[in-house]
Amino acid sequence: MASRQKVLVLYLANSALDAPVVAWAEYDGTGETRRMAGDADRPPYPSGLEALKDGWRLFQAAQILPHARGAEFDLAYLKYEFFFEKIVETAG
Repeated sequence: MASRQKVLVLYLANSALDAPVVAWAEYDGTGETRRMAGDADRPPYPSGLEALKDGWRLFQAAQILPHARGAEFDLAYLKYEFFFEKIVETAG
């Protein structure tokens, strides 16, 4: 048996962990699934809190930094990014 990591990145509507998911990415270190951006219409969880309830461990949360003056409405990036992981056992 070998341990492998799965990573889930959730971009939330605001800094609260129970805020709605607005974008996401999944990475499977086991190789069992291969996801691509845009291959699903719905996020895997409605919020970061639901991911926690399903056993995902939060290991990085977005820093809460103020916008620079004049950039309050800049949409060039998604600000509220949360990284989760699961460690799973695989046969090889």
